[in-house]
Amino acid sequence: MQSANVLLKKIVRSSVLPFAAQHGMKKDLFPLSRSLSLSLCLKQDNSCNPSEKLDLDAWKKVMKSGLQEEVSETVPERKELSSLAAAREILGMWRLAGRSVPENISEEQLKTFMDCPSKSAQKKYLKYLYLKELYKKNDKRKIEEKKERRLETQEQASKTDETKRNSFMYVWDNSMERAHSWRVAQSMTFGQPLVFDMSYEKEMSVREVANTVRQIVLGEGSNRRSADPFHIHFCNFQDDSLYHKEFIKHYREAWGKLLITVTDQCYTEVFPKDKLIYLTADSPKVMKTFDHDKIYIVGSMVDKSIKTGVSLARAKRLGLETAALPLEKYLLWNSGAKNLTLDQMMHILLTLKDTGDWKKALEFVPKRKYCGFVSKPVHELKKTLSLINTLKLGKRQEEVRKQFAKNYSKKLTQK
Repeated sequence: MQSANVLLKKIVRSSVLPFAAQHGMKKDLFPLSRSLSLSLCLKQDNSCNPSEKLDLDAWKKVMKSGLQEEVSETVPERKELSSLAAAREILGMWRLAGRSVPENISEEQLKTFMDCPSKSAQKKYLKYLYLKELYKKNDKRKIEEKKERRLETQEQASKTDETKRNSFMYVWDNSMERAHSWRVAQSMTFGQPLVFDMSYEKEMSVREVANTVRQIVLGEGSNRRSADPFHIHFCNFQDDSLYHKEFIKHYREAWGKLLITVTDQCYTEVFPKDKLIYLTADSPKVMKTFDHDKIYIVGSMVDKSIKTGVSLARAKRLGLETAALPLEKYLLWNSGAKNLTLDQMMHILLTLKDTGDWKKALEFVPKRKYCGFVSKPVHELKKTLSLINTLKLGKRQEEVRKQFAKNYSKKLTQK
C-alpha cells in the first residue's frame, strides 16, 4: 500500500506537476492526487490481492487528457483578425518605430492604403496623410491662438474705449464682405468669363486632385476680393466626383451659395469657339496682350510628374486657340518647367485685366524660378545665365572670366 502511494507521488511530481504548473493548474491538482491515492487504497482493500499492480502508463494518459481538456476549456479561442485590423496594427507598429504615420486614419483611407500597388506607394500615401494631419493640427493651433489673442484684445477693449473701434471694424468687415459679394454678383451678369476645365480627374491621383481644389479655392478668394472680378465657370464638372467631394470639404454649407457657374457641359457648348483661348505652358504661341473680349480657359490640373502636352492635345482636339504666358520674354528663367499654380494664374490674370502691365503681373511668379526681370537683350542674358550655370557646375573662376572677357570684347568690336 505504501509502495503504491510512493509510486503515485513520484509520477505526479515528475510528469503531471510540471505540465499543470505550465498551464496554471497546479492548485487544482492536489485534491485530485488525494482522491487518486484514496481510490487506490480502497481498491487494494476490496481486492485483497497484493500481487495486483497499478497500470502507471494508463494513469498518465488519463491525467494528461484530463488536463488538456481543462486547458482547452479555460483558454479562450483567439479570434482571427480582419485585414483592416491587421493593417491598423502594422500602422501602429510603424508609428512606434518613428515613421511618418498619421495618428487617426479612417476606413476609407485604410482601404486606399491597402490598395496601393507597392510599398513605396504606401509610404508616400502615409506621408501625405501624416503631413495633412500635421497641417490640420497646425491650423487648429493657429485658430486657437487667434481665439486667445482675440479674447485678450476684447478684455483689454472692455476696460478702455477701444470697444467703439472694434465695433466699427466689425461693421467695416461686414460692409466690405457685402461689397465683394455685390461685385461678384455683378460680374455674373457683366463680367468677363474665366473657365476652369474640370476634366482632368483621370490624369491625377487623389492627392493631386486635393491640391488642385485647394489652389482653386485660393484663386476664387482672390477673385472675390478684386476690384473687377471674373465670372468663374466650372465646366465639365461631374457630381459625385473627386472635385465635388473636395470642394464640399472646403466650402461645406457655402458651396451652394457661391457666386460661380457650375455645369457638366463642355466650354465649347457654352461659348463660341472663336472667343476661347486655352492657356497652356506647352503652346507654341506666346500671349502678347490681355484681350478683354476673349474667354480664357485654365486647365484644373496639378501634375507633379509633369506630363507635358496633355492640355495642348485637348485644345487641339477641340480645335481651340492656345497661348502661353511670355515668361522667357520678361523673366530670366532658371532650369525647370514653366508650370504655375492655379492661384498664381488667377493673380496674374487679374493684374493683367486691371493694369495690362506684364511686369506687375509676373511678380506673382515664385522668385526661386527666375533670376530677375529682363532689362537687356535676350541673347546677352542667355550668355550670362550660361556663365552662372557653369559656376554652379564648379568650373574654375579664371576660365569663366576669360570666356566673359572674350564675349564682352566681341560686343565692343561689333558696336
